[in-house]
Amino acid sequence: PSRLKSVGDPAFFLGKRIPQNPKYQHVKTRLDTGNSLTKYTERLEEIKRNYRYKKDELFKRLKVTTFAQLVCIALFLPNYGDAASPEADGDPTAETNGKGSPSEKPPSPILFINNTGSGESFRSTLQSVISGVGELDLDRNAPKKQEMNAKDRPYPDCPFLLLDVRDRDSYHQCHIIGAYSYPIATLSRTMNPYTNNVLEYKNAHGKIIILYDDDERLASQAATTMCERGFENLFMLSGGLKVISQKIPEGLITGSFPTTCQLATHTGSARKRAALKVPSPPAETKWRFTTEDLRKIEYYLGEEHLPSDTASKTCWAVPL
Repeated sequence: PSRLKSVGDPAFFLGKRIPQNPKYQHVKTRLDTGNSLTKYTERLEEIKRNYRYKKDELFKRLKVTTFAQLVCIALFLPNYGDAASPEADGDPTAETNGKGSPSEKPPSPILFINNTGSGESFRSTLQSVISGVGELDLDRNAPKKQEMNAKDRPYPDCPFLLLDVRDRDSYHQCHIIGAYSYPIATLSRTMNPYTNNVLEYKNAHGKIIILYDDDERLASQAATTMCERGFENLFMLSGGLKVISQKIPEGLITGSFPTTCQLATHTGSARKRAALKVPSPPAETKWRFTTEDLRKIEYYLGEEHLPSDTASKTCWAVPL
């Protein structure tokens, strides 16, 4: 009787351990079945492994996936940086450059950070970008020679300033496309600790400053120091390159990931593990994202099972 009671008891089945095969532990389901204890436990382990949360942080955090969506929306927005009237197209000085807000200028893409579930405008815009409409609109009236030269320069009036606070050797090995080298030691200078770009973006209207490193060790210190010195629009990229190597290993960076980031990447086969040992070329001087970079970013955003109300979900409308 006691044996039958234990078999019929629901706790008997709920407490029974399910055998696991180590060979397939890295395989994840693609079907989102909602919240579960397993997902909650994995999330806690991921936070403990990749992030360094502290109480009373002065700076704000920016997730890697949110930053990737911001790149797609802000830098590839067909009408971003263009004034509403044709007269302003020929006058670059008509832009606010962070100091003002003209009445006819479209809303800043930075609003996407606080409102990832914005309306159809963001989704339809990104849909056009992936289809190539955005680039066609940008290149329609621009000479090819000027376009080639523009690719070698940073984006004009970019809504965010991306700063790499590691040393310059690490920066030349690998960095996010469009990032400036800004070693943390620069903040210790008595005279001129800030570059012209940093001063231009400091507390500027509709713009933010983003700091990152490998694993938040240096970025958290730099972000705290800058917030204490009056920077109110400063964000730190949560997880740094370590999380980028796991979530979006292609499209965002140029060069080869540091060894610590490569070890954190989940590899499912011996072929992938062998590929990590092959030396990669250093980072190239690359200030702008290409269409191929955008497609890679959108693919990995889709792999992250982002909610359907985010703008990046439109990647599935176009074959990659």
